[in-house]
Amino acid sequence: MRKIGFSTGAVAYGDFEKALSILASSNLACIELSALRMSEVKILVAAIPYLRLDSYSYVSFHAPSSYSLGDEEWLADLLYSNIPDKWPIVIHPDAISDATLWRRFGRRIAIENMDRRKPIGRNVGELELVFEKLPDASLCFDLGHSRQCDSSMTDAFLMLTAFQERLVQVHLSEVNSESQHEALSYGAKLAFQQVASLIPDEIPIILESRVNSEHIAGEVEIAHEALSNADIHCYA
Repeated sequence: MRKIGFSTGAVAYGDFEKALSILASSNLACIELSALRMSEVKILVAAIPYLRLDSYSYVSFHAPSSYSLGDEEWLADLLYSNIPDKWPIVIHPDAISDATLWRRFGRRIAIENMDRRKPIGRNVGELELVFEKLPDASLCFDLGHSRQCDSSMTDAFLMLTAFQERLVQVHLSEVNSESQHEALSYGAKLAFQQVASLIPDEIPIILESRVNSEHIAGEVEIAHEALSNADIHCYA
């Protein structure tokens, strides 16, 4: 059985306390604490010692997706000193201006592949350039981003194959044409099944689907179906 959970940002936009309250009764194995905006990060980091997270076997932290050049060193220092060592810190490659600030994190930093809006991080070649600057970094693979960039799932296959040893967690959702995260569709489920065998069972799955609280259990079930290792492969 795969370990599946939610991003707090998907469950309650910008309100991690509300998200944790909603998810408390869902008995999920994983949680990603999300601070996608700089206005959220200091509040969330300060709350970490007081959060009730013992029920989760896996916790990660999503860093802000954008910030000014002047804030990058402050942010890196804040996260390095305050995020528990065992928690992967997901970061967007286009948000990194000075790689030297992040190199000290080693595998704690999980680079996320990007959607088609972004100029980097969308395929193997672009990710290789990022990992040249951060050679010890891990990978948070976003299946929805990859499908949006290449609906054939060829790029997903290539990235999961090339960076298998870096893979630390997976983001799962439907990503629409405007790069917004939505509930998983039947088409997305079938597409993700094509590469499910390349995602080891022990890799945590974080849902970014924006669903109401009453649909959380159903979305988790669809996620299990999307990542089943059934013999549905397009690649030999």
